[in-house]
Amino acid sequence: MRKAMAPKLQVAGKNQVMASGCWRVESLASKGALPVIRSTMKTVAGKQDVSWDLSQISELDYIGAQFLWDAWGHQLPSHLTMHPEHQVLFDRLKKAGDLSLSQVKKEPVRLATMAKRLWSTLHSHFIDLVTLTGQFMLDCYQFAKNPLRGPWKEISANIYNAGSRAIGITALVGILIGVVLSYLSAQQLHNFGGDPYLVDLLGIGITRELGPLLAAILVAGRSGSSMTAQIGVMRVTEELDAMQVMGMSHGFRLVLPKVLALSVVMPLLVMWTNIVALIGGMMAAQASIGLSASYFISALPASVPPANLAIGLGKGIVFGALIALVSCHFGLRIKPNTESLGQGTTSAVVTAITVVILADAVFAIVLQHVGWS
Repeated sequence: MRKAMAPKLQVAGKNQVMASGCWRVESLASKGALPVIRSTMKTVAGKQDVSWDLSQISELDYIGAQFLWDAWGHQLPSHLTMHPEHQVLFDRLKKAGDLSLSQVKKEPVRLATMAKRLWSTLHSHFIDLVTLTGQFMLDCYQFAKNPLRGPWKEISANIYNAGSRAIGITALVGILIGVVLSYLSAQQLHNFGGDPYLVDLLGIGITRELGPLLAAILVAGRSGSSMTAQIGVMRVTEELDAMQVMGMSHGFRLVLPKVLALSVVMPLLVMWTNIVALIGGMMAAQASIGLSASYFISALPASVPPANLAIGLGKGIVFGALIALVSCHFGLRIKPNTESLGQGTTSAVVTAITVVILADAVFAIVLQHVGWS
């Protein structure tokens, strides 16, 4: 295959410029070709009545034509000689005119605009969540009215997935939190001779606050995200649309089983987390300050009034229902694309954990005088 000649630009006489060789992009990009051509063009820049002879150009593409077009100031010279097939390239460049991107006007983001957008988003979520809660209550009435036609298989499956399969992770986190809390508290109490009060601190702190909160956060990150992703995938695969066409209620078949299952599972997980966390705290207390396990077990019932255990279990029921409702809410809002699926799952987890912490704060304020005697 014959090698293409390098592009050249020569000045013949005062007002005549001759171009020759291959004026394709690969030839123009070759080492040393383009700087020489630009240097030659500078010598004739600004001169009038310059004759351009392009008849010796063997090959010319749009890049080469655009290069010459820019050098001519986006107009053809008055004296120009070229091959007819090359004339087509310059005619198209002339027809295209100056190519420039339209300037996008960026409006300044004002505080009022940001507040309006935030309010619109929160209002939309609030309305949808209230609607979902109302539909759930109607579905509960329908379920209680005719329990034999209820979604028992879905409830059982959700209990297994959200409860039985979460025992391991809640036990691991619970026992570690018990050990950490016991080690941090034991040394300080030991310095003031308050070793027996470690039982009160661990008992009330874990059964009333840490146990329900830890279990709820773990369930929100594990089971809540799974519920949102499940409904989101059904949206992507158009299963939700198929259910609607068949006359099957999304709330009765999807939301109701998840909310009921988590409302049943969460108190059990809270109790399980309390037990393993107290066991971890008991072992750490014995290892750090020598507090015997027999004393810990015998002093625990007297140190923790039953109201604290009831408050913890009640929190579990509320937290479970909130996590399931928030997860289903974001799952039903997912659009039929994978990007929305990821964003919806992330938003569901973050929102569920935030709602759980807010609910725990409300419990702490309302029940601040309950369970201390």
